[in-house]
Amino acid sequence: MEQLRASIRTVPDFPKPGIQFRDITTLLADPAALSTSVSLLADHVRASGADAVAGMEARGFIFGAAVAIRAGLGFVPIRKPGKLPVETVGVEYDLEYGTDRLELDPSGLRDGMRVALVDDLIATGGTALAAAKLVQQCSCEVSTAAFVIDLPDLGGADRLRGSGIDVKTLVSFEGD
Repeated sequence: MEQLRASIRTVPDFPKPGIQFRDITTLLADPAALSTSVSLLADHVRASGADAVAGMEARGFIFGAAVAIRAGLGFVPIRKPGKLPVETVGVEYDLEYGTDRLELDPSGLRDGMRVALVDDLIATGGTALAAAKLVQQCSCEVSTAAFVIDLPDLGGADRLRGSGIDVKTLVSFEGD
């Protein structure tokens, strides 16, 4: 895990002073770190009994699609509003200052499927909880939620666990 942790660049004071932004661009550029992270997440997703992988726009597409391929599963993109050309299901969720919306094309899921949520980072958990609601609206179950990075001080992984969702993270960055 130290290889993964070392491959993630920290950008101080982005997007505003006091924030330590955990940038996965450097992990993506490192073939060994990228392969290791995808393999570890795929192993967990397979063990969860998932039938499909869903990833949240945008960085969840990178990891989610790669994990789906490695696990031998299909991939369902969870999009921002207005990005899909077909009828969608959607859910609104609260942000720190307002609301946002996620949508998906339900034709990629069948009733009763077990879906693994995959993204690069779990912070407050709002987006992941909204994605879980979307999956559940499609009469499916969330088998697990898997992330490369956890920011435990923001409580997102604990919020997911409190909602009955299994959570896997590869590295944590505590504090600032």
